[in-house]
Amino acid sequence: MLDRWPDEAGREAYLAGLHAAQALIVESTGKLVKTHRGVQRELARLTKDTPNFDLELRAFLGRTYNLKAIADYQTGPGFKVSPELATAAIETAKRFVAKMVELVEDAVGSAPP
Repeated sequence: MLDRWPDEAGREAYLAGLHAAQALIVESTGKLVKTHRGVQRELARLTKDTPNFDLELRAFLGRTYNLKAIADYQTGPGFKVSPELATAAIETAKRFVAKMVELVEDAVGSAPP
């Protein structure tokens, strides 16, 4: 499947992470951040002292935004997401979303009733 649709797979890996990060931001701050850059900035602030939020996870949104941009805006033979990049993005997205779920559960559990 990734051989046929790597652009779309890369885009969706990014969007899964973006929406998971937005959920964490809303649950932690009560604010809805809508822009890509705003989500990245607020997520960096919220996770700066988070254990096990490694460099790969910290770079995930910025790195995979490029895959989304290629899928959405770029045309031509030089602007394709390789199946290998799409596969790596999906694997990292799984870890990223799982970490966001963990952090949301922590935020919800620590919120006052």
